[in-house]
This record gives sequence, structure tokens and C-alpha cells, in this order.
Amino acid sequence: MVLVLLLPALTGCERGSSTRPAPPPPPRTATVGCPSALGRAGAAVRRAESPAPAWNGPTTGPRAVPGKTLVYVAQSMTNPGVAGAAAGVRDAARVIGWNVRVIDGQGTPSGIQAAFSQAVTLRPSGIVVGGFDPRLTSRQVAQADAARIPLVGWHAVATPGPSERPRLFTNITTKVEDVARISADWVVDHSGGDAGVVVFTDASIPFARHKSDLVEEQLATCPGVRLLAEENIPLPDTSSRTPQEVSSLLARFGDGWTHSVAINDVYFADAAPALRAARKKGAGAPYNIGAGDGDPSAFQRVESRQFQAATVPEPLSQQGWQAVDEFNRAFSGAPASGYVAPVHIATAANSDGATSWDPPGYREAYRRIWGR
Repeated sequence: MVLVLLLPALTGCERGSSTRPAPPPPPRTATVGCPSALGRAGAAVRRAESPAPAWNGPTTGPRAVPGKTLVYVAQSMTNPGVAGAAAGVRDAARVIGWNVRVIDGQGTPSGIQAAFSQAVTLRPSGIVVGGFDPRLTSRQVAQADAARIPLVGWHAVATPGPSERPRLFTNITTKVEDVARISADWVVDHSGGDAGVVVFTDASIPFARHKSDLVEEQLATCPGVRLLAEENIPLPDTSSRTPQEVSSLLARFGDGWTHSVAINDVYFADAAPALRAARKKGAGAPYNIGAGDGDPSAFQRVESRQFQAATVPEPLSQQGWQAVDEFNRAFSGAPASGYVAPVHIATAANSDGATSWDPPGYREAYRRIWGR
């Protein structure tokens, strides 16, 4: 999952609103509602759907520094995104010749704090902040800083690149603005500029709230795309609340509900039973896109056309390799690479049975950089 915030002060209690039902989506060749926005969205979607984009990351950097040890502090290894990035770190470390240890925070504040404390005690060469807000472990971050142990974040803060507060050599993530924009563009393009959309979010998490706000702003660039409702369902409550909310949405909007965007793919896993009970076709409306993650179950729903048409996945293994390269730059006294992976849209037409987004080119590029 994207940035996981476990701070107890974060709460939310917002509900959605509705408008009149929208008709089923016209074919892609239609120019209903917003010809200029439709053309722009279509071009962006075609780029993002490329199954084999050219490598646009770093091609130069320091040679491999030998004999290093990393600790990957994981928010929870049951989180597919966290586990996928950890697997990438392990693979890259084997190539560059380093040792890696993963310590699982078990998904709780106390567990993450204990895992980070253990990591600092081990005095590794570097520590990966794997999928949690470093503010949760401010004391341990200060200890690592005092011990001159560089930190590289994976989805640790909302934006990519170096961070001063908290102090991270760099943070690896896609840009939330890019993810939100391409998710909304997919709806505009797929609907031909004429859609009734429901947005699923978790308003208790500022990062998620910001993402859904950006999605809605981008949808509004096409007057033919109508926001029917925003459903605020906290991520821990998706399994219990989503089926009931989906049934209510179907009763309110009927066939006017043509598309959905969710800040996390998990909403569609939990929506499927209610859509199935309403005799909706898995490959039909509402056409659903997940604005982030792209975990294996999302790929399986997309591939089998079961109530999810697309997902905007993170390149988890590539990001793990990038983390190792960023540490190598830190150990060499070089600046962070500044690389941010471009967004990708996975559909049944381009995923070819994959269960993750693993773009080509990065392994060879990093091997050349490291001299491996």
C-alpha cells in the first residue's frame, strides 16, 4: 500500500454526495463532453499503458562499494507492497554483494518502533524505512542519524526525493499527482468523456485524502464526467463496510454508475461480492481502476476481468533495486539520483498474466552502474 500512517491522531468522518445518474459509456471514438480533455487523456493513457517502456532512470553513478549491510524495517510483511519492495532490495543486494536483513514491524506502532530499535542496535551500513511514516519512530530516526546510518525511505513520506524532516537520504515512491492524474485520465479516456464516477477514499489518512482530491480535480477537467459520490471508508474497515456501501450506490445510481476510482485496490476486492450479488458482469460497468498499489490480487482481478478493469501499480522490484543504488550513492558521498519512476496502467490487454509491474531495463542499467 502507499504511505502507511499509523499516527493515532488521524481521524475522519466524511460522507459522499450524489448527482443524477449518467448513461453507459460511449465508445472511445466518441467526443462527448470534452474533446480537448479527451484527446489529452487518451495520449497520456496510451503512454502509460506501454508494456515495455524504455528505461528512463540513471545510467551513471558510483561503482559498487563492497562489504555493506542493510536492514529493511518493514511496516508489515503481510502488506504486498512492502514485501515486494523488500524482495527487490534482496535481489539487488545479491547482485551488488551486500547482506540484507528484514525485520517485520507486524503492522503496529509498537512493533515498528521495536523493529527500528533492533535495526539501529545492529549498526548496519544503512536502514530502509519500509512503508511507514518516520514520525512514528522519531526517536529511532534520531539515533540512526547520530550513528551516521543513512536512511532510505520506501513510501516513507508523501513525496519522492531527499527529506530533511524527517532526515532521509531519499524517499522512493511515484508522485501522487501523477498517479491521481493518470487514474482520472483513464476514466475520461475509457468513457469517451461521458461517465458517472464514484471515488473511494480514506479521509482519515491525509495522503489518501489528498490523492482522492487530486483525482476529483482531474475528473472535473471533463464536463461530461460527473462525480456521483465520494465514499469515505477507512482502509481497516473495507471488508465490513464496502459491500454495504456498494449495494447502496447501486440502488441510488443504477446503470448511471459507470466508473470508479479508489485510492487502493483493496476496495474492489471487497466490492466484488456486492456487484456479483447485483448480477453485474465482472467485465462490465462499473469499470474500476485502483489509483495505487497494484498488488497481486489486483492483477488477478484485472487479468480475469472480475470487477476491476485497471490498476496503477508501483514497480516494486525496481524500487527495491533503486533503494540499493541510492545507498551506494550515499556510501560513495554522491547525491541521490533524483529518479522517480513514471506511472503505468495495467490492464488485461497489457499485463500478459503478470502479478506485478516489473518494467524492463533497470536490472541491466544498475548492473552497468555498479560494474556487476
